[in-house]
Amino acid sequence: MATRERDAESTIALLRRLMNELSTLVRQEIALASAEVSRTIRTLVASAASVAIGGLVLYAGVLVLLAAAVLGLANVVAPWLAALIVGVAVGIIGYVMVHAGLKKMSADSLKPERVKESLRRDKEVLTRHTT
Repeated sequence: MATRERDAESTIALLRRLMNELSTLVRQEIALASAEVSRTIRTLVASAASVAIGGLVLYAGVLVLLAAAVLGLANVVAPWLAALIVGVAVGIIGYVMVHAGLKKMSADSLKPERVKESLRRDKEVLTRHTT
């Protein structure tokens, strides 16, 4: 009888220890995941800042190149006409790019076709197995 009580107590003690270790493990995993997410967010913010600054520098470079095009063309035609020609050319290029981007962003092109098809197949499989 005493052996059974000792076994029951040792089983309860083992279960308590298991629960304590499981809760410690879960807390440690949550802390690790939190640290990884924080590190990833810091890296993402730094990368986004780098991309934004690079974009600004690139934009400044394009503006200088456009000014150079106007100045170069001003040697051939009147300066106002050179600025007009470069402005119209850049405007047309910009319009074409924006139009193409908007066309790609249409509602039809944004539909998740593969997910829709996968869900349809899953529904068919479930329907077949339940009937």
